Amino acid sequence: MQAIVILDFGAQYSQLIARRLRALHVYCELLPFDAPQAEIEKLSPRALILSGGPNSVYDPGAPALPAYVLASGLPVLGICYGMQLIAQALHGVVHRADRREYGPATITVGGPSALFHGVPPALNVWMSHGDSVERLPDGFATLAQSPNTPFAAIGDAARRIYGVQFHPEVTHTEHGLDILRNFVYDVCGVSPNWVPANIIEESIAQVRAQTGPQGRVLCALSGGVDSAVTATLIGRAIGERLTCFFVDHGLLRQNEGDEAMALFTEHLDLNVVRVNAGERFLSKLAGVSDPERKRKIIGEEFIRVFEEEAKALGPFEFLAQGTLYPDVIESAGQGKKDAARIKSHHNVGGLPARMDFTLVEPLKRLFKDEVRAIGRTLGLPERWVNRQPFPGPGLAVRIIGPVTREATETLQAADAIVRQEIDAVPDVQRRLWQYFAVLTPVQTVGVMGDGRTYANLVAVRAVASEDGMTANWAHLPHDLLARISARIVNEVPGVNRVVYDISSKPPATIEWE
Repeated sequence: MQAIVILDFGAQYSQLIARRLRALHVYCELLPFDAPQAEIEKLSPRALILSGGPNSVYDPGAPALPAYVLASGLPVLGICYGMQLIAQALHGVVHRADRREYGPATITVGGPSALFHGVPPALNVWMSHGDSVERLPDGFATLAQSPNTPFAAIGDAARRIYGVQFHPEVTHTEHGLDILRNFVYDVCGVSPNWVPANIIEESIAQVRAQTGPQGRVLCALSGGVDSAVTATLIGRAIGERLTCFFVDHGLLRQNEGDEAMALFTEHLDLNVVRVNAGERFLSKLAGVSDPERKRKIIGEEFIRVFEEEAKALGPFEFLAQGTLYPDVIESAGQGKKDAARIKSHHNVGGLPARMDFTLVEPLKRLFKDEVRAIGRTLGLPERWVNRQPFPGPGLAVRIIGPVTREATETLQAADAIVRQEIDAVPDVQRRLWQYFAVLTPVQTVGVMGDGRTYANLVAVRAVASEDGMTANWAHLPHDLLARISARIVNEVPGVNRVVYDISSKPPATIEWE
């Protein structure tokens, strides 16, 4: 397998580089900048990409460029901070800027180069840097410039070392994917062979190797595509040694438990056991408002339920779950030890320290769209493959404040209306990544039936995204928003006001908690 290694220097969204390379059907791994050289060499990489980062090369203790990077003779692409590290290491000059350049900029491509082949001579890019390269190292040429950045892209074609001051991995940069494609295909000579059929074959082999000839696996099914693909892969790998558990924690969307079991029965040739544990989870969450505590409580309680059920039907040595790469990233898990934790995912940062299982996570290095492609190849129905993401902690992280039965039922009713109305407009629904309701602790004065009310405020959230790592708030038609608002206020007791969230990610996250 041809691999590219991305060295992470602490950029919060460095995983987007990996996401773009995967979109080009190229396998890559994101590793911390100070990963042991032996760990890098195990992958036999065809090239190295250096991510951006929050530091200045002049900061005390700032991440340094490992010596093996330039000594390896491999093609190298430095992005933002990565470019500055290259320039500094090769005796160029990096200038500490007086102010940070953040946002859109227009660059002009200086002439023919492998990196910009087929790219227009001028394009809009996304800048986010403080320092800039002031003098190029020997052997480098200027490939692009902007009014504020004379060295917006540089390259040494003979050594196949390139740098860009902007961020080609973000969607704000025009032709960013083309620039990465040129580097990967033309400069590095890598073939696009990271495709669903190969991923499935490799995943099945890894599961068999991990579980051995007799290991039994308990798989956590949620009803979403991630866990369904996980279960299907493991089922193909070990057959009857897999038992699936669907834990209904009482925080699912309206009627979702029954709908999920119907899907399992119809489309999965697997042994699925349903566990109704709603009262148990509500009891554990009583009085808890902090979202991180909610996630950790739910994560631990899932494990305890699995452990108890395993005693009756086990023994099970392994627990399988549909953890994805973004789950790991946002929980500051593998490969992100210098990154800030945005939130703990219940199946990563929310797991308890003590467990009776060894985890099996065949999707842990995959992005959502890769999982969906695999689901289609495995034969899962399209309505399941395209099911919108739903957080593992469920409605607990869409209820701002303590989770109660009354709050849960209120949110279930409001959320059902949001989904019904948007699903009724296919042209709108198809372009959305997620859409849901949030129950806030805010109460406002209203008038209903000529009388005063003092009731809850519900927020509606709808976003468009390619991968869930960045997202734009969706411009829903006003008549659709009006129908949603009118129905919620009229049909859901205890709600008298509806607002629409127009925050993008970043700076917000998709979920409110």
